[in-house]
Amino acid sequence: MNDRNPQFRTDVELEPAIGLLELCSVARGVETADAILWTANIELLFAEPVQPGKFVMLFTGGVQDLEAALARGAEAAGCDLVDRLLIQQIHEQVPAILQREGKVNGTLDALGIVETTTVASSILSADAALKRSTVDLIELRIANGLGGKSFFTLTGEVSDVRSAVAAGAELAGERGLLVRDVVIARPHADLVRHL
Repeated sequence: MNDRNPQFRTDVELEPAIGLLELCSVARGVETADAILWTANIELLFAEPVQPGKFVMLFTGGVQDLEAALARGAEAAGCDLVDRLLIQQIHEQVPAILQREGKVNGTLDALGIVETTTVASSILSADAALKRSTVDLIELRIANGLGGKSFFTLTGEVSDVRSAVAAGAELAGERGLLVRDVVIARPHADLVRHL
């Protein structure tokens, strides 16, 4: 477990579907988390404050339960809702990387980075990128220590990284939540040591 992402529950078996609600109020976030738990048969993976004073809850369950929880959560959050997501078949690397700190050893053929303004947009973009090309997720950082922004890094062959980054950036861009996307072919070894 790392200290750069929220503390995820590891005792819950993750369903292939996940939902997420991101609010700009901690108090309303706690109230919304309670409302969705009473509404649907879901398991919270985390529900806690993140910077800068937002509240994020990630949960898993069956698709119908997630849809019901998201609808109730959006209603309870009202104007405090910042973003949300529902992914019915999440790529296996996304939840795995959220539970550990990414570290790279050796050299990389290419490095891709997609930076977004919300937690939900970063997770959605990472999932889209991984489903587009054969790449490996290095890290997915959400909110804390980033002023509420999020980003992910991935690696693979240059053409695959370009394709994956394009998919992730396109999705975030369509939602108006893309900050920047970058692909670095053959990153310097000294840079790789710090990833």
